[in-house]
Amino acid sequence: VQLQASGGGLVQAGGSLRLSCAASARTFGSSVMGWFRQAPGKEREFVSAISWNGGSTHYADSVKGRFTISKDNAKNTVYLQMNSLKPEDTAVYYCAQGWGYLTDGWSPDYWGQGTLVTVSS
Repeated sequence: VQLQASGGGLVQAGGSLRLSCAASARTFGSSVMGWFRQAPGKEREFVSAISWNGGSTHYADSVKGRFTISKDNAKNTVYLQMNSLKPEDTAVYYCAQGWGYLTDGWSPDYWGQGTLVTVSS
């Protein structure tokens, strides 16, 4: 399984970015996809996840109402639209793939490389 994340960059507070993650696995259409992030000096934390058919989503409280996760099974790609970005959103963002329930404790089976998001104040 290969997960290739892209879309990170530098943005001012209040701005927007859209992350993308392209997956190579044929199981993409039947799996949960999600995003985690790791800020400097902190542990990696859950951000968001989406069910296999896109019908269910789950967000960490810290991003609820600002971030939107979506999934295009035809393109084997998951997206994270990030609006109203804050300096505390600065982190390396990782996409992930797996199965199970959509909760903050979701534990993926596969991880992609990270993409850095920096939000300036």
